[in-house]
Amino acid sequence: MILYRYVIIQVLWGFLIATAILLPLFGFFDLLDQLDDAGKGTYRTKDAFLYTTMLMPRRFIQIAPFVALLGTVIALGRLAVHSELIAMRVAGLSPQRISLASLSAGALLLLSVVVLEQFVAPQLQQKAITYRALALNLSAELGRNLGIWARNEHNIIRIGQMLHSRQAVGVEILQFSLEGRLASHILAESAQIIDDDLWELHDVITRTFTSNGISAAHLNSLNWRSFLRPDDIRTLTKPPESLSPIELAQHTEFLRATGQDFDSYRLALWRKLGSVLMTVAMVLLSIPFVFGSIRTGLSNKLVFAALIGVAVYLLDQIIANAGLILNLNPIFVALAPSITIILIANLWLRKVF
Repeated sequence: MILYRYVIIQVLWGFLIATAILLPLFGFFDLLDQLDDAGKGTYRTKDAFLYTTMLMPRRFIQIAPFVALLGTVIALGRLAVHSELIAMRVAGLSPQRISLASLSAGALLLLSVVVLEQFVAPQLQQKAITYRALALNLSAELGRNLGIWARNEHNIIRIGQMLHSRQAVGVEILQFSLEGRLASHILAESAQIIDDDLWELHDVITRTFTSNGISAAHLNSLNWRSFLRPDDIRTLTKPPESLSPIELAQHTEFLRATGQDFDSYRLALWRKLGSVLMTVAMVLLSIPFVFGSIRTGLSNKLVFAALIGVAVYLLDQIIANAGLILNLNPIFVALAPSITIILIANLWLRKVF
């Protein structure tokens, strides 16, 4: 049991070392990208640093599979180089127990990823996006003058900009009849969200289309029953990857119920599960990687592991983008890479042990 705990501690130290190497590297690339916008609007260098810092939890989640691979290789590789693995095996700790200890450390890494994914990373990333958008004078994530669009079976709405969670400007509503014909067009200078489904429109121009022609009217205010809740609007202004799993599941169901395209959100949801499986796959892959090349220098193992990590990352991105373009099953697209690596790792483990 003491040796088992010792291996877990060494692997956890390996995770910390890998994180200390990879996270600042990815953060530096993010910072370089943000510095290109420094000087635009009120966005300054300090804002670029703050934005990059708030994205760190999201970056950690994204690099967790690489942390698992490099961290386990670092830990077991050091034990192998110092002949500690041989001593452990002589003391009665089997390769299977060493592997199980590595997986136990991987489970702790996964626990931290799950907590960050649900409670920390989405909130910080969304704050970072809003902060940057306000500084650069952008309209949410859709760009200036494009606005926020949504629809259900009988309505299409465009919101020019959300000033805050319950105040909108530049609201345009198209209402359709049961036959699919345009029944009315509403244009409001602003809107106040009174309740979950009640909006008060201000400075309104309405046009009603009938078989007898078009009638128009100007109103100071008009109450409108909306199919969009405030939470739905906040979600529409966020990229799918910035949402927590629960938010993604709820928004995917909302888009499906209102007849909208939800493929990108469903893929983002399944990719979060795929990332968890990929982390497990990388831990499994690193074990035979070390045991299968016990005489190879640690530096060579790390270089080879880094190349494998980069190749897997690029392949995962290519498959995800191809899946959206080719309209492939999102479950297959999200889980196929990690399941493939788990199968390869299992076959390799059987061969080594």
